[in-house]
Amino acid sequence: MKYVAMIYGNQAKWDSFPAEAWPEAIAKQEAFNAKYRESGELLGAYGLADAADAQLVRRRDGAPVVTDGPYLETKEYIASFYMLDCASLERAQEIAADMPFADTDPVELWPVPHESPADV
Repeated sequence: MKYVAMIYGNQAKWDSFPAEAWPEAIAKQEAFNAKYRESGELLGAYGLADAADAQLVRRRDGAPVVTDGPYLETKEYIASFYMLDCASLERAQEIAADMPFADTDPVELWPVPHESPADV
């Protein structure tokens, strides 16, 4: 079964993180990624750009209409997401709990019950 694990953030949180701590934090995340890529359970890990770089796209009269930034009622936004392929929900929970920031920030875990095959 596939699962999406998501980590949320906000600009104040990133701004308060000491610049000298980033290299170690990124190294821990890369070690996590390598560990679960090797096991075959991590299909992809994606860090998203700052929320200020996000755009909303709608269609009007058949053409795209683009506006800056996400429309959020909260300051929290998805900072990164991971696609997991695990034998069980319990295994997905173990992997999510092993994420480097899981001791300070929750990881949202969503089952992915439907998939459109890429090779069709």
